[in-house]
Amino acid sequence: MNIKKIKIQEAQAGKRIDGFIPSIEKDLSRTAVQRLIKEENIKVNGAKTKDAYKVQVGDEIEIKVPDAKEINLKAQNIPLDIIYEDKDILVVNKPKGMVVHPANGNLDGTLVNAVVAICKDSLSGIGGEIRPGIVHRLDKDTSGAILVAKNDKAHIVLSEQLKNHEVKKTYLALVRGIVKENEATINMPIARSTKDRKKMAVDKKGKEAITHFKVLGRYKGKYTLLEINIETGRTHQIRVHLSHIGFPIVGDEVYSNGKNEWGIKGQCLHAWKIEFKHPITKEPMKLEAKIPTYFQEMINQLKEEN
Repeated sequence: MNIKKIKIQEAQAGKRIDGFIPSIEKDLSRTAVQRLIKEENIKVNGAKTKDAYKVQVGDEIEIKVPDAKEINLKAQNIPLDIIYEDKDILVVNKPKGMVVHPANGNLDGTLVNAVVAICKDSLSGIGGEIRPGIVHRLDKDTSGAILVAKNDKAHIVLSEQLKNHEVKKTYLALVRGIVKENEATINMPIARSTKDRKKMAVDKKGKEAITHFKVLGRYKGKYTLLEINIETGRTHQIRVHLSHIGFPIVGDEVYSNGKNEWGIKGQCLHAWKIEFKHPITKEPMKLEAKIPTYFQEMINQLKEEN
């Protein structure tokens, strides 16, 4: 348990506590501070507080950060296509069909199990547990670039970049139907479906979701290859948006009937490129995940037949 006390000075007064603490304690993110407040591990003048409390001159803030707990994660030597690795971060080209986190029904064979074997003792504990710092996720059947933080500092900085829309993610998607516009933006809020709780849906009461796309090719009068950038990262965002406007992703078994002439199972959606600033060196990073063989062969075949 790490305990620290802070006395509020005049220049610090009036700031929200969940924003003030991360500004002086660089190893704590706003999310981590909010969790500590909820757990009553952050107190003001000996009393519990709220996220929105504005600190006052003379306040004494006590911060208790519990030691990160070990969790039972099996390390597995699963071959991974590593795009980039250093002591702070890891960028992996996740294959289609691999689950990111262990869960009921998928307790091993996940990206996390593979990362534990690679990172060994260098793992983030920012979530209150010693674990691989998966900064963002990809659906099981979406392939491509995924960022992993090896330590708390990298995790905090990358999470902030994502929150501030400073990480640019570019996807490739093959959709059914001919998209007429060369470029367009889909700005439609997304929420949990009221008809099927396992699905997401466009819903005016949902959270903001913005997807930009550009046509890379139109084929056989019935398929379009899209380059996609997202400003927001809602669950199933690209799949929901494209299906909603009438262009479901080929092979998507949830948001279309999944039928396609190649017999592909799982959506033809690939997280192709990722751009961000290195969390420690601040160096601009531009990385590309090789397109899966099956996907590239489909594109080649369509180009030949066009």
